[in-house]
Amino acid sequence: MPQLNPTPWFAILAFSWLVFLTVIPPKVMAHTFPNTPTSKSTEKPKATTWNWPWH
Repeated sequence: MPQLNPTPWFAILAFSWLVFLTVIPPKVMAHTFPNTPTSKSTEKPKATTWNWPWH
């Protein structure tokens, strides 16, 4: 039964992890955000109360 022979499957597993750990992370980390984040002001906006009739 060839599926019990670990030789080709271990090589495929090792090669796939080698690709995952060396090729893919630089490609993922090369992506940049289209908009640069801006800092928010530290002032809190003035909260207005609601004048809704609740009954």
